[in-house]
Amino acid sequence: MSENQILNSNADAQEQAAATDVAETVTATTKAPVIVETAHDDFDWSVDKRNVAIYSNEERQKYDAVYDGTFKQVNDGEMVEGQVVALTKTDVVVNIGFKSDGLVSLNEFRDLGGLKIGDTVEVMVVEKEDREGHLHLSRKLARITRAWERIVEIHKTGEIVTGVVTSKTKGGLIVDVFGMETFLPGSQIDVKPVTDYDQFVGKTMEFKVVKINENIKNAVVSHKALIESDIEQQRAVIMSKLEKGQVLEGTIKNITDFGAFLDLGGVDGLLYITDISWGRINHPSEVLKLDQKLNVVVLDFDDEKKRISLGLKQLTPHPWDTLSESIVEGNIVKGKVVNIEDYGAFLEIMPGVEGLVHVSEISWANTPINAKEFFKMGDEHEAKIVTLDKEARKMSLSIKQMTEDPWSSIEDRFPVDSKHKGLVKNITPYGVFVELKPGIGGMIHISDLSWTKRFNHPGEYTKVGTEIDVMILSIDKENRKLQLGHKQLEEDPWNALEESFAIGSVHEGTVSRKDDKGAIVQLPYGIEGFAPNRHLNKEDGTQVQAEETAPFMVIEFDRNEKRVVLSHARIWEQVKADEKDAVIKEKKADAERTKKAVKEVQGKVEKATLGDLSALADLKKKMDNESKDQSSTEG
Repeated sequence: MSENQILNSNADAQEQAAATDVAETVTATTKAPVIVETAHDDFDWSVDKRNVAIYSNEERQKYDAVYDGTFKQVNDGEMVEGQVVALTKTDVVVNIGFKSDGLVSLNEFRDLGGLKIGDTVEVMVVEKEDREGHLHLSRKLARITRAWERIVEIHKTGEIVTGVVTSKTKGGLIVDVFGMETFLPGSQIDVKPVTDYDQFVGKTMEFKVVKINENIKNAVVSHKALIESDIEQQRAVIMSKLEKGQVLEGTIKNITDFGAFLDLGGVDGLLYITDISWGRINHPSEVLKLDQKLNVVVLDFDDEKKRISLGLKQLTPHPWDTLSESIVEGNIVKGKVVNIEDYGAFLEIMPGVEGLVHVSEISWANTPINAKEFFKMGDEHEAKIVTLDKEARKMSLSIKQMTEDPWSSIEDRFPVDSKHKGLVKNITPYGVFVELKPGIGGMIHISDLSWTKRFNHPGEYTKVGTEIDVMILSIDKENRKLQLGHKQLEEDPWNALEESFAIGSVHEGTVSRKDDKGAIVQLPYGIEGFAPNRHLNKEDGTQVQAEETAPFMVIEFDRNEKRVVLSHARIWEQVKADEKDAVIKEKKADAERTKKAVKEVQGKVEKATLGDLSALADLKKKMDNESKDQSSTEG
């Protein structure tokens, strides 16, 4: 008798009694209608058709407890061990001692070869009873949980783990560590930059757990950290054996603008650009290549900062110590321009040996020369060695001394008053520098450009690069200076203009330029005059304006200073003055005539009469009035 099927002891008796009662009832009915008590009236409804009794609540709880006690108690998320009891094509049936067995996908056992019935495996209880009433187990989650616990512990202890690179992802690789996926950033693969990630897929490598995230259960691993650890150990060994002057072999691992980094077998050293060659180089890549092996000398090192300074040129003698016999003072050498400064240019005669061509040694000319305009980087020039100091390793060169000094015979080639053509090389506020021949030039002062025109700046008359005719005015051989003139090529017109522009003469003129002080007036014969501001006034109160033509009177003429002062106002003012003088003269004439008439009358009258006295009084009154008018007019 099983626990879930307990038979009632009176079940058979009740069934038989019920059958007898039915038979008797049928018989009675055939005989006569007699009312009898049926079996259904006292039927025990607590017994089902299987003769099984329905338990009371107390009994049910009792037997449920007995039933549940026969199984293992588990919770969702719990890790348990189970036994493989069956295998299908897609699933593994695992018995964990619970009410029912659980199904686990066969894919979660891919890492186990030869899985068979009876094997013990660890799984996680995902759900004791899902929607369909099944026990949900997972070996994958169990493995991940155990793997995460180990990874967290290893991150704390710093142990090295072994993992398999399973795939490539954005920015790095995915590594399987203990069955859990971890991230290996591209920058943590190697100490050298890695561009091809595919070469690592499928490889088994050692790693160090460098970062974990408890919230999302994510871990970052590094292979570079292990390499750096090994390199650090090697570096410590190498640094302990370093000595200044020691020669080591290194491999160029990186080239920058300022030098190259060499791998000395676990430690890096810097070969600075100035220690690569005795000669000048613009960039290390001109003489060095990546992965090139070199012998270098240790110049200096710092144990604390772990810096090593290396030298390459120091392995060969300094070029100044092995100068050729041909490099002596007075000889001509050829060099390449390697540096240009305001004061001159450096020519490289041979790698590591340079000479300076000072700006004063470029040309025999006394005019300033811009070295940056004369020299170009990389150009080659011949020069003469002027001075040579091997101990100080200095050399001065000269380009101009390769030719004869043209100033030594300047009087013969360019005598005073001789006429020449020259090229305008420079213009300053006070004059124009003209080159007559290479190395020979002079200046035309602004006042020597024209006899008749005055310029605020020489640029108003000529431009740089144009030819100009000049006359040699004077020679300063000692200071290498020529005084040149341009207007002297023509006769001074001012000697003949003094009569034409006599003071008081009036000429038509056009105002070419006007300012607060006055106006420049263009006169005949190319002469320019100056009219002060107050002398530009017109009779109507306005002023003569720029570009306007008007009559002007010469009020000053200075032949020595080449100056003509003009006035427009003086013309109409003079007309008014002349008219006023004419009126005064006319009144004076009238007065004189009246006086003369009075005298004549007085002379004829021998005896005065009353009528005569009256006539004389009228004449006297008229004369007095004329005198008053004349006095007021003159005043």
